[in-house]
Amino acid sequence: MTIARITARFDKVRVEGRAALVTYLMAGDPDVETSYEALCALRDNGADIIELGAPFTDPMADGPAIQMAGQRSLKAGTTLSHVLALAARFREDDSETPLILMGYANPVFHMGYERFADEAAKAGIDGTILVDLPPEEDHELRQAYEKHGLSVIRLATPTTHEKRMAKVAEGASGFLYYVAVAGVTGAGSADPEDIRAGVDMARRISGLPVCVGFGVKTGEQAAAMAAIADGVVVGSAFVDHVRLSLESGAPGDIAGRMGGLAKELSSALKRTA
Repeated sequence: MTIARITARFDKVRVEGRAALVTYLMAGDPDVETSYEALCALRDNGADIIELGAPFTDPMADGPAIQMAGQRSLKAGTTLSHVLALAARFREDDSETPLILMGYANPVFHMGYERFADEAAKAGIDGTILVDLPPEEDHELRQAYEKHGLSVIRLATPTTHEKRMAKVAEGASGFLYYVAVAGVTGAGSADPEDIRAGVDMARRISGLPVCVGFGVKTGEQAAAMAAIADGVVVGSAFVDHVRLSLESGAPGDIAGRMGGLAKELSSALKRTA
């Protein structure tokens, strides 16, 4: 299903008159079994699309929360193959929720683009966000993806001008991830009105849904972003619940905490007639 699954989800939320809730968790943080429970909790509490983080040793685009999550995952021995196996397990009883693998290019390149595309499609991954692979360098990846209908999801920012946006949009599919603020993940949230024009431009040039993220932590912030975007991405706020549960000595609370936040955010995105 791949791209079709992503398209179907945006069609669904559009009919329902709301923005999509895009959530993130780091696979293997603090272990794969807990990640599976959290995946299900996110899905069961309103997540429309789930980004599945793949840990990497040099996460240059990530803030402290996701960097620490990646370190915990790597310490637990999580590899890219484990991330794909987690997705495959989730797919055993969920054929509708889009799964996006988010990470860095090196592990994918090391596995080999063709093999990765084969394994990702087999596992039920719908697309990837590889934050350090620019459009000028992902031609081989896109070729491998085309055979399976996998989405190449690109990033845009408030500094992306029209000419660059055309390049970002070229070969992209699924949706565009619009980074609301400069800096790393978990940075302060932007004023929606400050980025409205950029989001509109990204949508016009790409013809794709545009999801806004970076710095969104509460239902109120999510609702404000939903007024200008097709989807709202929340990541660090979910990952923080893993840390808080571990620090309080209650790792069994992780899925419940993450599910609770997903429910709050999902409720905030529901629009009344």
